[in-house]
Amino acid sequence: MHSNRQHFRFVEKFPPQRDLTFTFFDDGRLTIENNDTGEQVKPSELRRESKDFYVQRRISYIKNKLIECKQRHAQ
Repeated sequence: MHSNRQHFRFVEKFPPQRDLTFTFFDDGRLTIENNDTGEQVKPSELRRESKDFYVQRRISYIKNKLIECKQRHAQ
């Protein structure tokens, strides 16, 4: 079974200025890849604006899931 996913690229403006790809899966999973090294990054390793980006996207995901659930139960 394939799950849907969304990819977002984010380049940090402050050192270490990593080029990151965030992949958010419909089932709530997340991967963060450092595009320069190919290594996986943990959310706890994010800093400043990359952490803000992650938090905003996660909140958006949760809101959308709640709206979908509400719509399903309203029918």
